[in-house]
Amino acid sequence: MKLDLLLRNADIITMDDRRPHATSLGIWQGRIAGLDDELDGLDAAEVLDLGGATVTPGFIDAHCHTTWFGLGLGEVDVSGARGLDQLYALLEADMAVGASGWLMATGFSQTQHGGGFPDIAVLDRITGNRPLFIRHNSGHMAVVNTAALRLAGAESASFPDPDGGVIVRDAHGRPTGLVQETAQRLIQELILPYSLEAIEDALDRATRHYASEGITSFTEAGIGGGWIGHSPVELAAYQRAAAHGRLHARAQLMPVLDVLHPLDGHGTLGAVAAGPGPAAAGAVGLDLGMASGFGNDYLSLGPAKVFLDGSLLGETAAVSEDYCSHGHTDNSGNTGYFQADPEALRNRIEAAYAAGWSIAAHAIGDRAVDLAISIITDCAGKYGPRALPNRIEHASVTRPDQVQRLADAGIAVTPQASFFAEGGDGMTASLGPERLGWAYRAASFTDAGVTLAGSSDRPVADGNVLRGMQAFVDRRTSSGAVFGNPDERLSPRQALAAYTTGAAAATGLSHLKGTLRAGKLADFTVLNGSPLTAPDISALRVLATAVGGSFTYGGGRFPGADRVGESARNTSAGSTFIRPATNRS
Repeated sequence: MKLDLLLRNADIITMDDRRPHATSLGIWQGRIAGLDDELDGLDAAEVLDLGGATVTPGFIDAHCHTTWFGLGLGEVDVSGARGLDQLYALLEADMAVGASGWLMATGFSQTQHGGGFPDIAVLDRITGNRPLFIRHNSGHMAVVNTAALRLAGAESASFPDPDGGVIVRDAHGRPTGLVQETAQRLIQELILPYSLEAIEDALDRATRHYASEGITSFTEAGIGGGWIGHSPVELAAYQRAAAHGRLHARAQLMPVLDVLHPLDGHGTLGAVAAGPGPAAAGAVGLDLGMASGFGNDYLSLGPAKVFLDGSLLGETAAVSEDYCSHGHTDNSGNTGYFQADPEALRNRIEAAYAAGWSIAAHAIGDRAVDLAISIITDCAGKYGPRALPNRIEHASVTRPDQVQRLADAGIAVTPQASFFAEGGDGMTASLGPERLGWAYRAASFTDAGVTLAGSSDRPVADGNVLRGMQAFVDRRTSSGAVFGNPDERLSPRQALAAYTTGAAAATGLSHLKGTLRAGKLADFTVLNGSPLTAPDISALRVLATAVGGSFTYGGGRFPGADRVGESARNTSAGSTFIRPATNRS
């Protein structure tokens, strides 16, 4: 056998306890052929001397919104504005270009403007009759102008709030332009669906950016419907991007629960997908019986995504005690809310689980975490395990008693360290000191044996993995304070594990990725230093990124690298969506 590529003279952190470190790595047909002595006697079509650069398993972002992020790269970016006057100026500059149609902006958070929201009267003066939609970083609210409200028929004071959402109004009952939770759909339904071409372009832009940050795999946390989806045929856009070589990282896709529907004969799929177990009348799924785990090594279906509650910064997450004012409970009776009646949520989730779907439950408040644990454990007890792990997305406020329950149930969690910098001080004010130690746990999860997956929730927060690792290590907010309990800080190795072995386990793909070992996918990231010893992990630079042994960034041509030989490989990131994923140990 002749290797396709040999990396040598490298500081290789394998994340494999059986061989924690190596200096050489061989690649053949997109897989790791071996390390160090396992490569003795093998020639290579191409040899790359890394000059001592560090190689880690490819970074995995286990929860992000890639289409949303990619679309945002083509919209008015207001994330850099500090003060509403700067935001207004950015909108005025775009209006001056003279474009027609919707004015789309992204990157807004009131925390960047002293807690203030845009004045709808000013927005109307700037935009006139051109409808405006400004995405909030959280995804749980948006700012619109009167033209957009008028198109939705929601301009009048008498228009009712939709279930699970709020059209925020002033003292006179007039809309302020802020729409929260499901109220966003009133406006989004006027914009959606995006074309397949637009989504494909967005995926190309987004995943090129991912590659520059060392990301080789990601999980798209919601496609196809709800307020988070962009098209009822969003999966087709992913297939097109993969086939055209425009998907530059491996993708696992979570369909939102809203798009699953009853299918004749579907009630028996749960037993087929996961072994013996009772079937359920009314089970719901996708056409042809596709369920979690379907796909191939490059593009596959993950769990079904369901929203149980809202956000912490918006104080809509379902918590067990009132939100706070000035660090103390405000006795306002505001404990957030569920996105739907809990019993209705339970019935819908069970119908999906019975049809073979793993569940990824967005649960931020501890009251929502209680509901998620209860539903998932009941489903697992009734129908057995599924092809992929069940997950709680964010698990942002988790009581001590809930940590062991998560471990016992084998439920993975995805708390985002990327929230600490920009949102930590605001969340501290909302939660107050008594329960701040429950917020965005990390070390207590790993100590209890809960699978902790590194993720960003991008574009809700910063998606840079190196900064995410450092945030897990120091937990610093923008004010310099340590967010939450200092004992929740991770070691550098644990932080790296979150984005490699932990994320691979949470996505059910440890047999393919997460460590550098013979037989696994040749997905790796090259850095200019070791995240295990760097004084500041966020200061490291990504030199190159490879997926299946093919460089998606850097190309191996970076300072210190010496390329020898000529590669005969011409592999493409594009792959067809036909081979079912397996779950080998």
